[in-house]
Amino acid sequence: MPTAGTHLSTSAAILETAAGLLAERDASMGEIAAAAGVGRATLYRHYPTREALLAALAAQALDEMAARIADAALDRVGVEEAIERLARAVLTVGDRYVVLARERVRPPADEVERRLRQPLRAVFERGVAERVLRDDLSPAAQQQLFASLVGGAIQAGLGRELGIEQAAAALTSFFLDGAAARPS
Repeated sequence: MPTAGTHLSTSAAILETAAGLLAERDASMGEIAAAAGVGRATLYRHYPTREALLAALAAQALDEMAARIADAALDRVGVEEAIERLARAVLTVGDRYVVLARERVRPPADEVERRLRQPLRAVFERGVAERVLRDDLSPAAQQQLFASLVGGAIQAGLGRELGIEQAAAALTSFFLDGAAARPS
């Protein structure tokens, strides 16, 4: 009989494989099982439907994104650096879980708000308050524009094309050049 540790490692292996495979192409559950080195029955025991697998990937992506944002220490650097760190974190995680964007799978909204949007909002509010970012658009609007820009870059595969560091720098520059505070 499998132990709890075996169950977790099998589940983790399935998620790891699914994230990688689904980032590259639309793979079937059978293809994911084969690539993970487990039988279809084992895959379905852990994730009875494709939707359940995608929901588990969304929860994992949320955990990874929240951890990266916390590790970025956004409140300890200037706004421009904080935005670049955000771009890097979102591109890194987003590139790995691009299937979630393609299939419009979202983690619970309250968790996204608390763990992701609130820390981002603080950066954009600080940017406007410090006049690093323009004040004719609300911080919320600028945050949404930034998120849209990064989301588009993920779907376009910019991180894979340029590499995460270069893509983050390009996105940051592109965003800040359009979002810079206007002289009075």
